[in-house]
Amino acid sequence: MLQVPEPFLRVERLGRDFGRFTAMDDVRLDVAEGEFLCLLGPSGCGKTTLLRSIAGLDTPTRGKIFQAGREITRLPPAQRDFGIVFQSYALFPNMSVAANVGYGLRGPAWPRERAAQRVAELLELVGLTPQAERYPAQISGGQQQRDALARALANEPGLLLLDEPLSALDAIVRLHLRQELRAVQRRLGVTTIMVTHDQEEALSLADRVAVMDRGRVMQVGTPQEVYATPANPFVASFVGRSASFDAVVAGDGVRLPDGTRLPAEAAHRHPEGCQVRAFIRPEDVVLGGEGPLTGEVTSIEYLGSVCRLELRAAGLNLQAEIAPRDLDGMAPGERIPLALPPGKLMLFAQDG
Repeated sequence: MLQVPEPFLRVERLGRDFGRFTAMDDVRLDVAEGEFLCLLGPSGCGKTTLLRSIAGLDTPTRGKIFQAGREITRLPPAQRDFGIVFQSYALFPNMSVAANVGYGLRGPAWPRERAAQRVAELLELVGLTPQAERYPAQISGGQQQRDALARALANEPGLLLLDEPLSALDAIVRLHLRQELRAVQRRLGVTTIMVTHDQEEALSLADRVAVMDRGRVMQVGTPQEVYATPANPFVASFVGRSASFDAVVAGDGVRLPDGTRLPAEAAHRHPEGCQVRAFIRPEDVVLGGEGPLTGEVTSIEYLGSVCRLELRAAGLNLQAEIAPRDLDGMAPGERIPLALPPGKLMLFAQDG
């Protein structure tokens, strides 16, 4: 029989209450060794509470946490095997870049020569060797982030925790550093959990994404899975852009409020007459041809490599994305045929 390896980190039915407010409830999560997992969700969804519980900075009200087979639920941070990078970086302003990295390398396990070698290795890894003797105030925000990352990795932790480490940086620096972060993580093979509210960041960095809302995990899957096959309406609306509308299952498709019928492959998963919420991604809306709908262009947004169109068709508000070269003089008020491909409509039964 094939042996399935135990997860490096296991979270079992974790919950955290603050008085009458439940910040986290019944969270279950397995993280494999060497995996990069992103906790993605809106502000207040419980992702930072979960990260702090894993780090021992917050004590859960119920549930258990295991790391490498050892229960760590109520262990103090000093007895856990992790490194952490905060949003603010929390560097010591009176210490040099190198001294910040080596701050935790003390005791019999880290004689002076070995500690100095480890600091030099990490500074080289994150590209800060030329800035080794500078102080945090003398380097850029991106370099401070690298310094904080190197410090978190100095003790060779089994687990790396990242609390929105890129959110304070401007867009261009953030894009560059997330690529560097992923390269460092892959090179070292360290199990990593990162909190973010940035969908693009999560989808581009993670091996898997855990989408959270109102203290619960809504879906865990690869970036492709959570984007293309969302588990529920929240995931469909939060991850990526989409237009949504109400419909009723009718035969092999759905019927819109104005009576228009649209074929939908997902209709067979729901009973006839079921009230559903339908979602469609902008890139899946097909313009022109023999579409069953005619839409009016209400606005055009130029975004450089893509143009986003707002459309009104059969009482629905839709979005479509096209290359700028395909605009061909299109302007608001123009009416064009469009289609919603049957295989791209995502349908979710509505409660009640």
